[in-house]
Amino acid sequence: FDWRLIAALAYQESHWKPKAKSPTGVRGMMMLTLPTAKSVGVTDRLNPEQSVRGGVEYLRRIVARVPDTINEHEKIWFALASYNIGYGHMMDARRLTKAQGGDPNAWADVKDRLPLLRQKRYYSQTRYGYARGDEARNYVENIRRYYQSIIGHVSQKPSIDEDTDDLQVIPPLNPELLISGAVETTAEEVSGASDVT
Repeated sequence: FDWRLIAALAYQESHWKPKAKSPTGVRGMMMLTLPTAKSVGVTDRLNPEQSVRGGVEYLRRIVARVPDTINEHEKIWFALASYNIGYGHMMDARRLTKAQGGDPNAWADVKDRLPLLRQKRYYSQTRYGYARGDEARNYVENIRRYYQSIIGHVSQKPSIDEDTDDLQVIPPLNPELLISGAVETTAEEVSGASDVT
């Protein structure tokens, strides 16, 4: 996988926080469930390297399951939806798309049907039932946006005046701006700044 896509996925999952935890039981940078972590050989979900390796392996397994009727360049979007909502629910959305006359192999058609999995009149006809399909749709679209942002950022060449070997956080030139509220800085940003110099 393109490392920038994995970075976008990790940002969507945890905002790159290695110790991220959710009340639903998912943990770590890639927000793995305990059963998923075990299945991909992760023993410490809060270890960033293990979490990323495990998340990548899990995503690879999902991509391998995505039907070959789906174009190669679209498989990843179906796989990412599955990463979030579960493979069975993604397949339900594909079947629903087909039943409504859409193309179950086109992400653009399936993503429009995912939100219907919240509505009883639709999910009662599916194999896996209720799902927060709108969240899965937004999840994939967020990853796509983050991915494009990372591609754009990485492809920018530093100016000749920019010293990229010694990047550091530089405090604002006018501290009064912070006091007046023109610029908001959180306590985490301030404490994190001292770790970088």
